[in-house]
Amino acid sequence: MNTVARFVNDESGATAIEYGLIAALIAVGIIAAATTLGGSLSGLFNKISTKLNSASTT
Repeated sequence: MNTVARFVNDESGATAIEYGLIAALIAVGIIAAATTLGGSLSGLFNKISTKLNSASTT
């Protein structure tokens, strides 16, 4: 019975799981931000490329 009580009260693994969940949440946020910014940057670079190409031909 003492072993069961120690097992129930043991929280050493809970902290590691919490840190893992926090790290996963941060990773999802970074991926979402990179995806959003990636599309915006791609459009911006396409505009710059178009303007540079048109400026070099005139």
